[in-house]
Amino acid sequence: MNEPIPEFERLLTLLKLEKEEDFEQYRRKMVQMPLEQRRKEGYAWFPLQVVQKGYAIGERAFVVVQRTASRGAEHQFRAGKTVVLSSLAAGAKHPERSGVVYFVDKDRMRIILNARDIPEWIDTGQLAVEISFDERTYQEMEKAVHKVMAAQKGRLAELRSVFLGEKPPEHSPFAGEVAIPSLNASQVAAVQHILTARDVAVVHGPPGTGKTTTLVQAIRLLTDTEPTVLVAAPSNTAVDLLTERLAAEGLDVVRVGNISRVDEELVNHTLDALVANHPESKNTRKVKIQAAELRRQANRFRRSYGAEERMEKQRLFQEANELSAWANQLEERLIDQILDSAQVIACTLVGAAHPVLEGRKFRTVVIDEAAQALEPATWIPITKASRVVLTGDPFQLPPTVKSVEAQRGGFHITLMEKCLNRLPEVALLQVQYRMNEVIMGFSNRQFYQNQLQAAEEVRNRWLPIPSNFPLQFIDTAGCGFEEKVHPAYQSRSNPDEFRIVREHLYLLEDAFVEKEYPSVAVISPYREQALLIRQTLDEDALLSARPIAVNTIDGFQGQEKDIVYISLVRSNAKGDIGFLQDYRRMNVAMTRARKQLILVGDSATIGRNPFYRAFLEYCEEVGGYHTAWEYML
Repeated sequence: MNEPIPEFERLLTLLKLEKEEDFEQYRRKMVQMPLEQRRKEGYAWFPLQVVQKGYAIGERAFVVVQRTASRGAEHQFRAGKTVVLSSLAAGAKHPERSGVVYFVDKDRMRIILNARDIPEWIDTGQLAVEISFDERTYQEMEKAVHKVMAAQKGRLAELRSVFLGEKPPEHSPFAGEVAIPSLNASQVAAVQHILTARDVAVVHGPPGTGKTTTLVQAIRLLTDTEPTVLVAAPSNTAVDLLTERLAAEGLDVVRVGNISRVDEELVNHTLDALVANHPESKNTRKVKIQAAELRRQANRFRRSYGAEERMEKQRLFQEANELSAWANQLEERLIDQILDSAQVIACTLVGAAHPVLEGRKFRTVVIDEAAQALEPATWIPITKASRVVLTGDPFQLPPTVKSVEAQRGGFHITLMEKCLNRLPEVALLQVQYRMNEVIMGFSNRQFYQNQLQAAEEVRNRWLPIPSNFPLQFIDTAGCGFEEKVHPAYQSRSNPDEFRIVREHLYLLEDAFVEKEYPSVAVISPYREQALLIRQTLDEDALLSARPIAVNTIDGFQGQEKDIVYISLVRSNAKGDIGFLQDYRRMNVAMTRARKQLILVGDSATIGRNPFYRAFLEYCEEVGGYHTAWEYML
């Protein structure tokens, strides 16, 4: 019997707490809320129109639905979400099927059903699709942790020892030289760190340091010596980006699982498309349709019937099962051919548990954005490999944890963070190519021990206008700009604070009358403020003509603009700053701008906090401090 491993026992306890809280939040939103309200808040689409139906890989059907009401409205559906498709029509038989969102494209959604046949009630009309609780993700995470705990010997047990800090990672001597002219010295060192690792390699990539570029080159070199490299990330968006970048390098990439968007460049690399477009798949689809029709005929025998009808029903089911088995055999052979020939297989962390990857082993798994992944999810692809590469930045957005109790227990601490504390060597990318040096300076000082340097081409990049200093803090202290709380959602806004942002945007209009307008974003930690900003800009005759991006900090992650405004919102007598205390979130926000970063906030509220006090001092030090009164004359 295995000895208990306290760290993993604790992890399972925290995972259970998170699952319970997640389900409770789902129950409050979905079970207790009327359908019309769920539609209004984006958790349901109805009515729907079926625009396509067919058969996906494996014994699963699919439908493509399009909403015919509330078109263009914001919603909560994303690729990979678990959903329930149902018919609200009177008399519909068994009007419910579960499934997973394969993609969402504006008002269309493709759903892979957890059934091998398309339900007969699909054409009865009055269809609805709703988000349901994602049980499978928790099951796969729990299964992976148990598998790691149970490993007594072999490669997984050795990797576990390294990650626990019980055994130091090993590196082989590097033979030869990595000659990649497009990479800088720290990026080349990171590639060498990956290539020489025998078990675990960690690459720390702060904002703008070319982490993805470095990773793509390392994976390209790994494919020279390994048949197939497994590449994974926490989100579909991150996996899709890697898929495209690797394919652009000329690698044969197969994307397994759901996708974040629908465009030819990405879709052509998906396993579903590769199977569907293969000449042999036409026969497979034909056989699946024949089997489905036989099952439909058999299911017509629903009431009392005699021995002859019973024999006919059995015959139809037997023939349908034989056809299905034949189709699955043909399809599995085709899938194996496609995956065997791939240089890279790309999927999400949970997607690594996809049935098509069952039993497959890889020399190397590369996990990108590992600092945004819950540890149990990270173990899912690790169980399939003998060498692990983790990349990311633990000083940017952490994984989302819904349970306060699980958060207190450390469930938000990622495997990559543990590696930074336990492993003797981590490769740090040190040259950033995004920001002016002044914009970079505060984050560099607070998070990266001043180890970063701005590349020469961005170091002194300025806007070609007056008042172009790259970093500005506009202080609203003493202006009476009190924050407001939405009674239903408890999200916060500050309309007066945005007035200052808008005045600054007007100055931008004047400055760029005869110049090319820069790319601009206005972001905020609070969703309510982002909604207010979007609505106000849409109603502004002058500014609505500009393509100004508006989003929350979380929603804007991974993007960058020439100019970024951050509306901090918090302004109260208590000095309460709420989740502004998540400094990693603010690090993300402060590192999105290329040429100019403008923050608007109340120094009397945020200045009591050591982090923001240090930021205010930095602004004064570099000459970027201003008062809101300058924009209220």
